[in-house]
Amino acid sequence: MVLLCTGILVALAAAARSTYSPCGLSMLSSITPFGERARRHRYRVTAAWFVAGALLGGATLGAVSAGLAALVGSVVGTGPWTYATAAALTAAAALIDAGAFGPVLPLIRRQVDDRWLARYRPWVYGAGFGWQIGVGVATYLMTAGVLVVVALGVLSGSPLLAWSLGVVFGAARGVTVFLTAGASSAAELRVLHGRLAAAGAAVQRGLAGLLAGAAVGLAICAYLAGSALAPGLGAAVAGLGAVTGAVVGAASTSLGRAVAAGPVP
Repeated sequence: MVLLCTGILVALAAAARSTYSPCGLSMLSSITPFGERARRHRYRVTAAWFVAGALLGGATLGAVSAGLAALVGSVVGTGPWTYATAAALTAAAALIDAGAFGPVLPLIRRQVDDRWLARYRPWVYGAGFGWQIGVGVATYLMTAGVLVVVALGVLSGSPLLAWSLGVVFGAARGVTVFLTAGASSAAELRVLHGRLAAAGAAVQRGLAGLLAGAAVGLAICAYLAGSALAPGLGAAVAGLGAVTGAVVGAASTSLGRAVAAGPVP
């Protein structure tokens, strides 16, 4: 349960941060109501294909994680070492996202092929772009949090949990396409991108803080799981939820105010 709750929080926050990749911003410039109208396509249909592709991409990432989780569960099992390893990896990711090791990010530098927009039908480029975005590691990787999502799933030893985290990440990445639903002109799209840019620093700091809080909570769980204080594990989980929830809430509030504080003029 600890790894599941932590994984979901990290997956949602990592998806929000990933929106700031060149690919994520490109999708918010390419799949728009006025852009699809100019191509004689329906925005909601294309966006739906994008979400479907992102879900499939997340499921693909989850399937790989699930296979590794099954191997971990059958060969070494789980125990206090699980939380300790998860804590170490999450702490490393927090430091990477905070810039402690310099300009490491983005870890992957690959852009989707925007020529698909002119070459293929909307369901092809919608689902194709969505899959590449949803799988997390096929394009620009803006945060080590994506790798933490995979690691938490693998360390759990549960294929279902690992697969579920991948799907959550893919779904969260997919629905961001609807941020452009209210932009009916290039001017309105520029306003949206301006609001996103204004919230970018808060989202980045929020994710780094969430990862740091999760690392502390996982370290506490590792200690409690290997000691006579195991009955207090529930309190540690509650503390972890409080810390990560507060950070996610702060980042989400900043993003929400920047993007949805009233109609686009």
